[in-house]
Amino acid sequence: MTLSTSQPTWPLNGQQPELLFSELTHLGLISVTGEQGRSFIHGQVTTDISSLEQDQWRWGAHCDPKGKMLASFRTFAKDDCLFLMMPRETLALDLPQLQKYAVFSKAELTDVSDSYLLLGVAGEQAKAWLTAQYGELNHELTLIDGGMIIHDAGRYILVVEQSQADSIIGAIEQPIFDATAWQALEIAAGYPNLGASHQGQFVPQMCNVQAINGISFNKGCYMGQETIARMKYRGGNKRALYIVSGSVSAPLTNDSQLEIALEDGEGYRRAGTIIEAVQRDGQVLLTAVLANDTQLDAKLRVADDDQSELTLIALPYSLEEQE
Repeated sequence: MTLSTSQPTWPLNGQQPELLFSELTHLGLISVTGEQGRSFIHGQVTTDISSLEQDQWRWGAHCDPKGKMLASFRTFAKDDCLFLMMPRETLALDLPQLQKYAVFSKAELTDVSDSYLLLGVAGEQAKAWLTAQYGELNHELTLIDGGMIIHDAGRYILVVEQSQADSIIGAIEQPIFDATAWQALEIAAGYPNLGASHQGQFVPQMCNVQAINGISFNKGCYMGQETIARMKYRGGNKRALYIVSGSVSAPLTNDSQLEIALEDGEGYRRAGTIIEAVQRDGQVLLTAVLANDTQLDAKLRVADDDQSELTLIALPYSLEEQE
């Protein structure tokens, strides 16, 4: 089913609608089933899958043996099926990597992205609308007939089987916006939605995965654990994910780079890597991996765009290490 969507019209730094619906076709789902499905994934990712309750969801990362991220994801379960939600472009490359090792376990991993409708619901009236449709939402994850509702700091992700898509769409009286409306909210939350072009570049702590409860330092072995643990207990991480906002005079591309003003004010130097970005009417909101001692008052710009002006926005969570 193809949704008819609208482009957001409010400024990136302005007030969003009181009730916002956004298609999430940029995200995909991997289903994990089988007798050893959960234990297999537990041994592959940073998340403690074994302790995941039926009313919980968690962030996590799948890494290569050197501890570099191949994917970041949300994970949750319904009945005997575990799900991993991540950008579709990343899923296309990450799923074969997981399947390569799954052949040694009684686990089946499948791309079920086209079997589900993914819809973001946000704004002051989001909970009231969803409650009217599905009843009380008192947990991180609410299981419903044919799907799930993820609650994330006042925002919700509705995951339902395509067989129910028509009835849900029919109940929505407001415009449904394209995925950029949701991406802007995720960027403002400081979330690390790793794209395919950045696979194998960053240890999870460089994208703040530990700060959003996406790494368990108490679970058993998993792919890349040695590097990730060493970075926590011995230090050495010099990078972090930042939220950047400002104006640009030209569209960003996959090759766009950030530069930071030198302390003496005489020019710029390369600053870091753009992870996810949304543009609207000459404004831009993005996440970027920068040196973790970058000050909030730093001046940045897009390389080759001398008219661009970018500043940092404080993260909504702490990067201080928790014991």
